[in-house]
Amino acid sequence: MKINSKFWSPVAASILLLAVSCSNEKMEEEEVKTTFTGEKNEIKLLTLDPGHFHAHLVKKSMYDQVDPKVHVYAPDGPELKAYLQAIERYNTRPEDPTSWEMEVYTGDDYLEKMLSEKKGNVMVTAGNNKEKTANIKATVAAGLHVLADKPMAIDVAGFEMLKESFELAKENNVLLFDIMTERFEISTILQREFSMIPEVFGELEKGSLEDPAITKESVHHFYKQVSGSPLIRPAWFYDVSQQGNGIVDVTTHLVDLVQWESFPEEIIDYENDIEMINARRWTTDLTLDQFTRSTGLPSYPDYLGGVVEDGILKVYGNGEINYTINDVHAKVSVIWNYVAPEGSADTHYSIMRGSKSNLVIRQDAEEKYITELYIEPVEGVDLADFEKTLKEQVENLTEKYEGLGVVKVADKDAWRIEIPQAFRTSHEDHFREVTERYIEYLTAGKLPEWEVPNMLAKYYVTTKALEMAQ
Repeated sequence: MKINSKFWSPVAASILLLAVSCSNEKMEEEEVKTTFTGEKNEIKLLTLDPGHFHAHLVKKSMYDQVDPKVHVYAPDGPELKAYLQAIERYNTRPEDPTSWEMEVYTGDDYLEKMLSEKKGNVMVTAGNNKEKTANIKATVAAGLHVLADKPMAIDVAGFEMLKESFELAKENNVLLFDIMTERFEISTILQREFSMIPEVFGELEKGSLEDPAITKESVHHFYKQVSGSPLIRPAWFYDVSQQGNGIVDVTTHLVDLVQWESFPEEIIDYENDIEMINARRWTTDLTLDQFTRSTGLPSYPDYLGGVVEDGILKVYGNGEINYTINDVHAKVSVIWNYVAPEGSADTHYSIMRGSKSNLVIRQDAEEKYITELYIEPVEGVDLADFEKTLKEQVENLTEKYEGLGVVKVADKDAWRIEIPQAFRTSHEDHFREVTERYIEYLTAGKLPEWEVPNMLAKYYVTTKALEMAQ
């Protein structure tokens, strides 16, 4: 099928766009290897159905080991257009432009076409989640590596299919990995670092349902700016049967961080180490005007009719999960508002409670919406001794984080970690960092031993929570 030209204007010469037709011409086939040595351009990307902006953020940077030519397989439409236009912006920006070349196939059989042609060896997917798990399973079954945006499963049936996908990946010696950008956020990294310093943190408390040892809360917004432009979301983003409930979407990051910070590099067995307690969900209500501003569509599509009441779209974007992991009580919650207040952005709150101190991340108006890490000693701790020890440990960490500091908070028994600006990379930059880490794993030929079981534990928590909340 040819690409529908009505969707876009001529693309800059920096992008090579080739429509694949159903002619009788035989394309020259080239065997693509699936093992890597670190050689330049040996990783050849396939992009499947790039309906979410995370698909192009992976390509905001170039990687020496990745071939500039990317084979894209997707249905024709505005999501594909937005993806290609974003790549064009990266290719033509004045500073540090990229040099991606996009070869595009459009058609209803885009998945089958990708699997039959096998023009690449690593598939990247970020888009509609309704078929994502099935697409992942088919791709690893065909012997291709997969880097997938979260969530990789949006319900219990999807979790069962994801388990099968990891088994197939193991059989075919390919790596299935999800994009966990929040592991690269510096305040979270430092919260993890200090939790492993018993002189400062002590031991992680067990907590209770009423007072969890670990709490993570995330606030997001449907209407926002990405790469300097207003984000136009596809209408299906508001359909939880396609995008997924908030309780299985953004909470994926939060559940991942609970494991990654509290039990670093430990294997979590979801059948024995996780106990689900309760979960709930609730809606964010949007007017038609808000929906139109976000999607560019003048009316709600028919598939949203069941969740529109008196003209108000009710989206189950919000959720809370209470559970224990290795007998430690954890609570994660996500809230979706329509738009952030002027001068603010998505926010994050996190606390890890230790026997000597609590490690608290705040990102609110007082912090000017910048993530800051506070260390707050618990009652009974000698403050003078604690301050001396804390300063010594911060000094030790400067070997890894040059310029790291600590300052006493006025009128409070708390200290703020001074984070050098050089470590404050943006959310968009984290996609490059995740991709670079995945490339390291591809070159090594394996994931760390704990990654697969912990991905399974993560998606067990989110999908089981949705079942409980419903």
